[in-house]
Amino acid sequence: MLLSREFIAYLSRQLVKRMTPQIIETTDPNSATEMISHVIEDELQVEDRLNDEVRELLSQYSDYMRREGVSYQEMFRRIKNTLISQRKVIRAAGRDTGDNMKLSRDKINDISHKLVASFRKAREFRLKKDPNDVRLEIVRSMTELLAVEEKVDRAARTKIRSQKKEIPEGSEEWDLLHRRYYAEELKKFGIDFAR
Repeated sequence: MLLSREFIAYLSRQLVKRMTPQIIETTDPNSATEMISHVIEDELQVEDRLNDEVRELLSQYSDYMRREGVSYQEMFRRIKNTLISQRKVIRAAGRDTGDNMKLSRDKINDISHKLVASFRKAREFRLKKDPNDVRLEIVRSMTELLAVEEKVDRAARTKIRSQKKEIPEGSEEWDLLHRRYYAEELKKFGIDFAR
């Protein structure tokens, strides 16, 4: 998933804090946070499931691709793009669409629509503003929080690249360093996933 579950939980808590009681009312902030987390995770898992499906398809044709000299990455990209257009899936990765954040603007907008729809269906919520105003506030808040997360991630990656030896991304050492530096950078921005 593009965002860690910890960050999604933090993002959800922040959305509830920022929107209550001026924009939405909720009888149970904890269930509101869980509902928001669930919607965001579901939306991000759509593309993860699609990636798994493409990998499965490509595994069936690995001998053919090797024989014909076809690039795995190129075939992956082509098949994924075809499935995305056929199924009308909104890309989650912002970098794929030219955005500099992890989530694309289109995906943030899509999530905001789904959150407002969920708010309207749930009994524990009451919208105090027009649904589109609520949606715009969700987009604004998510964009702000994701911009901070992007700075944190970029700083952690920069620290890893500044090491004396080259550490390949995806290696166990890289993952450990990224988690450590990411946590350090979060503290600099005053972000605590527990709050």
